[in-house]
Amino acid sequence: MRLSLLCALAALIAAPALAEPPMQSPRPPAVAPNPVVSTRNAAFLRWLDGFRSRASAAGIPGQVLDAALSGLRYNTDVVQKDRTQNEFSKTVWVYLDSAASDARIAAGKKALQQHAALLDRIETRYGVEKEILTAIWGLESAYGTYRGTIPTIEALATLAHDGRRGPFFEGQLLDALRILASGDARLADLRGSWAGAMGHTQFMPSSYLAQAQDFDGDGRRDIWGDDPADALASAAAYLSAKGWQEGLPWGIEVTLPQGFNHMLARRALEKLPSQWASLGVRAADGTRIPDHGPASILLPGGHQGAAFMIFRNFEVLESYNTADAYVIGVGHLADRIAGGGPIRATWPRADRALGFDERIELQRRLRAAGFDPQKLDGLIGPLTINAVRAYQKSRGLTPDGYASPALLTRLRTAP
Repeated sequence: MRLSLLCALAALIAAPALAEPPMQSPRPPAVAPNPVVSTRNAAFLRWLDGFRSRASAAGIPGQVLDAALSGLRYNTDVVQKDRTQNEFSKTVWVYLDSAASDARIAAGKKALQQHAALLDRIETRYGVEKEILTAIWGLESAYGTYRGTIPTIEALATLAHDGRRGPFFEGQLLDALRILASGDARLADLRGSWAGAMGHTQFMPSSYLAQAQDFDGDGRRDIWGDDPADALASAAAYLSAKGWQEGLPWGIEVTLPQGFNHMLARRALEKLPSQWASLGVRAADGTRIPDHGPASILLPGGHQGAAFMIFRNFEVLESYNTADAYVIGVGHLADRIAGGGPIRATWPRADRALGFDERIELQRRLRAAGFDPQKLDGLIGPLTINAVRAYQKSRGLTPDGYASPALLTRLRTAP
């Protein structure tokens, strides 16, 4: 929640209470202990001197800066993790295999039952369904069993210096220092993911300052401790502030009719479910979809994968983590915790995910072919999907916006 400005194999070892790792956001797969670090990065130390001056000018007390920045190290493992985020480096079906695995579903049902009274109170106050909160908790920290061990100040300073998203992370670093200055947390408390996300529900510092709640009334907004009350209430407050609508689905799996115009499957085009029904779009389980509100059609695995009718709450979840895989993971896990069934459609499992360099190459080749994705950032977001769709249409392919290895091969050989 984080990189809405846009959320882990090592956690299989680190979280023995659950056979599945957290699927942390921005983000963050969980990280292994003892990351590789360098204490001899002269450029980082020069940057740190400059940052200290800027932080002091921003009002951070000197004693806080002394405590937080003394002996700070440049963490090369953090930079590597930033390049290989789970939500963007795995196919959606591989991501969902873990996000909504049998183990995570079972643990989610247990957590929902164990904390039923707390979650009911939070749902009543903030209007966010308890299953959604439980699913976020499950993906972010494996229901609190793995909240991350990376020092937050170290992670944020490393990413701020690294430069790819330097201004964002420098802002987060300043906010982390403000948390320390406020007395809400001690330096030892500030540990979490490699991206600076903290606690049970992996709040970024700016989100903590804006939305963290003292739900248990003890005078402290504690998202780090063993009691999840403040963290879960904080996540609910965050979603509520972003416009969560109670009772509105995040999305519903649908089937598309033969001959469906795949140019209609884009985020900017919304219709009521009844209007989609008039075009032959049906719920995958055969039931009628009520007119909950405007919805668009999403094809995260192309026309050979599952199709979803997504509503405005999908966009709200994107403010927590922009990756479609993460949002579908939260929504589907919540549905399964509530007793729903698995996704019915198959996926193109023979495909692999494009690597970061391949995604950059895809965007570059699309631009060279006259279909500009506008950003060469290695993230397959709406702009790149629209460019892929336009390219596919111009070449007589099914315009589903799916950035597959086969598409990259075609761009290389027949742009």
